[in-house]
Amino acid sequence: MAKIRPFRAVRPARDKEAQVTSRSYERYTKHELEATLTGNPMSFLHIIQPGFKLPEKVTGQHRFDLVREQYREFLDREILIRDEKPSFYVYRMIKENFSCLGFFCATSTEDYENNIIRKHEDTLLRRETLFASYLKVVRFNAEPVLMTYPDNMEIAGILQETSEDKPQCDFKSPDGVQHLLWVVDDPGKIRQLQEAAKEIKSLYIADGHHRSASSCRLARELSELNPEHKGNEAYNYFMSYLVPESEVRIYEFNRMVRGLNGHSAGAVLELLDEHFKVENKGTAVIKPGQKHQFSMYLQGNFYLLTLREDKYNFSDPLSSLDSHILKTLVLDPILGIRDLRNDKRIQYGYGKENTALMKQEVDKGNFSLGFGMLPITVDELKAVADAGLVMPPKSTYIEPKLRSGFTVYEL
Repeated sequence: MAKIRPFRAVRPARDKEAQVTSRSYERYTKHELEATLTGNPMSFLHIIQPGFKLPEKVTGQHRFDLVREQYREFLDREILIRDEKPSFYVYRMIKENFSCLGFFCATSTEDYENNIIRKHEDTLLRRETLFASYLKVVRFNAEPVLMTYPDNMEIAGILQETSEDKPQCDFKSPDGVQHLLWVVDDPGKIRQLQEAAKEIKSLYIADGHHRSASSCRLARELSELNPEHKGNEAYNYFMSYLVPESEVRIYEFNRMVRGLNGHSAGAVLELLDEHFKVENKGTAVIKPGQKHQFSMYLQGNFYLLTLREDKYNFSDPLSSLDSHILKTLVLDPILGIRDLRNDKRIQYGYGKENTALMKQEVDKGNFSLGFGMLPITVDELKAVADAGLVMPPKSTYIEPKLRSGFTVYEL
């Protein structure tokens, strides 16, 4: 049973949402970041990147302190305003070919520890520790963890009924995406949503594994430091956006590799033949047509690689993932890439035009070959998480991508 609770969000002042909220910091190019920080003094990026106007680079504890100061300044200037009542926040995103309806809430670190909140990715201890230190100083979550749950008719009814009222917030971000928000602060409706959520046996992290793990680490630390710890303190929760699994979209990452690990192109094709049926499809861009099938672009030609299933051992949910098959049969043994997270020879791409872009990059000589695959399904993601296993890096690109500073949870 998943525990959720309302919270008093800090939100942009009315009609300032489009100026204040931002994409996740990591999704900006250096040029975009500089342009936004220069041209928009109300962007939440000024909180996340407080040393923008300083002559020296700001890092570590100094940066954390400045983030906290900038956050307080935005509150003092009433660019950000704290809601009066604990609330749930129903949120709809609408963009080309995609929309979703879910809600922001506080989720439990205890549920994370007890595997009610389930993971499908490993976290890096260094990043986990660093972000926990950051949270300890700044004391807020600016970007929610994206979680999904099995479709629930009662929750869907509550969300749909709420969304039929006039939204408290309705704006388009610079990328053309429409954002609508409804504040649910009525105690009766809050209880109704909490009761409905009790039917959720497990929540699945779609995006935000490091944020979840860091929040959990911080909760353990603060509980040990607090002699009056009761378990209901704000630090025992972290902000999440919950959305039914039918309303998330999972896309694939393509892989591009530099070098052939000392092999000739012909030798690579011969080595692939042991585990795959290899078909030369010529120069036209192709994509896989079924699971356990891959496209490969090498020396001006596309190849279709179809797994010889009689020569492969499907032992658990992880072994069935195409990203794992590619890693264990091709990237590691043939191309010598064992560390998919840190090896500089491999690069990842996503998007509907990415196969054509992959071809361009190989043709330019920036990479030696590229691989495409079908997206992982929600059922595959859940099966891996339920088994306590973890996917290879860059196995999924998941939407919605949520904005920073839209709702802020204070620890």
